[in-house]
Amino acid sequence: MASTLSRTLEITVISGEDLRNDRRPIKKNAFVVVRTDPYNSRRTDMDTDGGSYPKWNEKLVVDLPMHAQFITLEVQCKTSLGDKTVGTARIPVSDFVGGYVPESYLHFLSYRLRDHNGERNGIVNISVRVKVPEYASCSRTELGIPMGMGVAWGQRNFGGGIVTGVPV
Repeated sequence: MASTLSRTLEITVISGEDLRNDRRPIKKNAFVVVRTDPYNSRRTDMDTDGGSYPKWNEKLVVDLPMHAQFITLEVQCKTSLGDKTVGTARIPVSDFVGGYVPESYLHFLSYRLRDHNGERNGIVNISVRVKVPEYASCSRTELGIPMGMGVAWGQRNFGGGIVTGVPV
């Protein structure tokens, strides 16, 4: 379980596009490694028949330290010589945390991959959601506050309360 020093992310690695190994389309065995820090990483299963357009549709749950500014996605493929990095994307945390959307908003994102020389080498498609901690239920009716009553129930209250809005 994530502590107050981290938040939990649900990253669904959806697919890849135009992945190449030494400028040739990869044939099979592509997978993705998601790193949030040097000590925390998860990986997808291998796509054995997607070629240079693999599909994973795999949800990975990772802890993201509060101080982290980037997460790293590495698309790799298994070769006869071992695992080879096809391309890497560094994703700013600010792309899915903060702003005007709720914290648990589901973001669909696509990122350009770069190979070890910095050259363009395909695209990775993901979705990201920050998991909001589930607290014990504390709805207004369970706390004994009738629905429709303001926060200062029992006092002179003229429709007050807390209003949350999202700019459109």
